[in-house]
Amino acid sequence: MKKVVLIKGDGIGKEISDSVIKIFEACQVPIEWDIKEAGLECYEKYGTPLPEETLNAIRQHKVALKGPTTTPIGTGHKSVNVTIRKSLELFANVRPSKTLPGINTRFGNIDIVVIRENIEDTYGAIENMQTPDVAQTLRIITKQGSFMIHSFAFEYTKKNNRKKLTCVHKANIQKMSDGLFLQTFREVAQKYPEIQADDIIVDNLCMQLVTHPEKFDVLVLPNIFGDIVSDLCAGLVGGLGLAPSGNIGKNLAVFEAVHGSAPDIAGKNLANPTAFILSSIMMLKHIGMKNYAQKIEQALFNTLKAGIFTKDLGGNYSTTEFTDHIIKELNKLQTYIEIVNKEHESKVEFFDPPKPTPSSIWKIVGLDLFVEWNEVDKLPELPEKEGKLELKMISNRGTRIYPPPVPEILMVNWYRCRYLANEELELKEIVEFLKNVTEKGIKWMHVEVLRKQDNKEMFSKAQGE
Repeated sequence: MKKVVLIKGDGIGKEISDSVIKIFEACQVPIEWDIKEAGLECYEKYGTPLPEETLNAIRQHKVALKGPTTTPIGTGHKSVNVTIRKSLELFANVRPSKTLPGINTRFGNIDIVVIRENIEDTYGAIENMQTPDVAQTLRIITKQGSFMIHSFAFEYTKKNNRKKLTCVHKANIQKMSDGLFLQTFREVAQKYPEIQADDIIVDNLCMQLVTHPEKFDVLVLPNIFGDIVSDLCAGLVGGLGLAPSGNIGKNLAVFEAVHGSAPDIAGKNLANPTAFILSSIMMLKHIGMKNYAQKIEQALFNTLKAGIFTKDLGGNYSTTEFTDHIIKELNKLQTYIEIVNKEHESKVEFFDPPKPTPSSIWKIVGLDLFVEWNEVDKLPELPEKEGKLELKMISNRGTRIYPPPVPEILMVNWYRCRYLANEELELKEIVEFLKNVTEKGIKWMHVEVLRKQDNKEMFSKAQGE
């Protein structure tokens, strides 16, 4: 008997969880549920949306099935989903989108797997107000995090007999962050010559997904793009009500439906449990109970083929009626004999990421000083030269405005001012620079130290954006 953590969550979470419990009982799946709390109701009860007890149970049992949890918009507690992923280092989010029997969609031949980096990017929620009018979010992409997700993606593609892996990025604009993500993909690809590896810019991908989705097999993306594209792919096969997912780490995994908690229909017996059932099927395959997974999947497919749909899919069946029909189909199927906890043949291997690259070979060549300046009819009054540092460029909202000419754009009270030196700097010289500009009354709120590795480029003239 395998113990699995079950988090029912909020809203419709209890109803769709009960659906899976009934189906597993009918199929005699050898699983014992360890039911734990998380979500909005938990927050209201205990002051935390994710008790440590719940995280410890997942660490102990290694696998969990999680229902939807409510995340307040713009205020309130942090996302339970993001907290679980980051706390347990569940770095890979796997989102299959496959045409289901009986579901009429614009395209009928879709079989795409989205593999999304799950930890980094803007989901670090590293944000601050730089001025009263300007908010900043830092987008973090690392060599190690990129290596882990790309290695996982290639292994997944190989173990599941997929043929093609496509890296999705915006490296034409985000040359450093997405550039690093793409560069690491190409490095890892060299270890898998049998897999067709290519890349595509994210906006081009979105256009092609809604015109020729059959061209794509497995996609690997940074966190924010993966979030958006995976929902797009779900829409191609019928919507989030049919979209399962798994959050995978080295030793732990949490499976969940990706739709929300739908509080407007909670308790009305209207919820569609399909996505949660598909997520539980993914979980069974992950822990080696493949035959049970196949049996439940076939019963679900037979139910859909028969036109048994909940209201969101155009039918009139309640949550419990839909569940009962699946159980009827289960009883018609051959009984499977399963070796519990047998290692699943498509289990993905994990590789250790590269060690951090020492920065001793990098040289400090300048800084970006972020300045608040409220006189929009003229540029900030900054020293053109301060010590070894010389002002080379000023931008506003990402557009270069200095050296002249100044473009006719909307200015806000936030300026990035780039200073470069003609020789190597020490950190103490940066500190001295900041002291001097502060004494001159310059209202700065943020500084980025600029480093270069290539000596040939180290002291080249700044080219702005």
